[in-house]
Amino acid sequence: MGCFTFVKVVMVVFNLLICLAGMCLTTAGIWATVNIDFFMEVLPPFTDEYLSHVNVAIFSITIGAVMTLLGMLGCCGAQKESKCLLIMFFSIILIICIAEAAAAIVSLVYSSYTEIILIAWATPGLKEQYGKDQILTDSWNSTMTTLQCCGFSNYTDFSESYYYKQNGALYPPTCCVGPELFPCDEDNANFSSVVGCFKQIVKVTQRKVDIVGGIAAGVTAIELAAMGVSMYLYFYLDKKAA
Repeated sequence: MGCFTFVKVVMVVFNLLICLAGMCLTTAGIWATVNIDFFMEVLPPFTDEYLSHVNVAIFSITIGAVMTLLGMLGCCGAQKESKCLLIMFFSIILIICIAEAAAAIVSLVYSSYTEIILIAWATPGLKEQYGKDQILTDSWNSTMTTLQCCGFSNYTDFSESYYYKQNGALYPPTCCVGPELFPCDEDNANFSSVVGCFKQIVKVTQRKVDIVGGIAAGVTAIELAAMGVSMYLYFYLDKKAA
């Protein structure tokens, strides 16, 4: 009985951690949603295309809320020694783990194609619409000024573009660094070596991705441990009932 009582305590502790982890995920998702205007401002040319496929904030809020409720369910199951609640807890946690694994795999697969997809979308826009479409031009100017970058890959994205031809073979001012490098022709743009906006976007988002990845790894470990403990309690109660 001493061992069983200890496992019950462990189960309660794990579920309190799951509740806490769920609250953290929900908070992170709410923060990302509240600060969506920041991302829209910094990454305007990419947001419509990118956010239509990936909405991590909503996923985090949903999973976090479910985990918080599950933590409470697990605590009740352990405290009341209810086999029904324990098997329900195990089953739902298992489904969540499978969903998280699937989401991680999809994210990894999608990320490997992100640059290819964005290049296919962004480069023609720069070539044909930058300098002609005012909304697109203002969006790119905002991004390049904020992130101190030039084009998607580098200044060559503007070579032979509409803007390039209409401005006497010149590049946007953000493609050159320093007043001595104006006008921003090909030689000055090449000398400046201003990085493309994609690399800058990766730097901005990578910090957030690392934090989310660390939280997700910790949450998964807690979930697996809680599943193991819940099964131990379930089989113990089943054997005791027999």
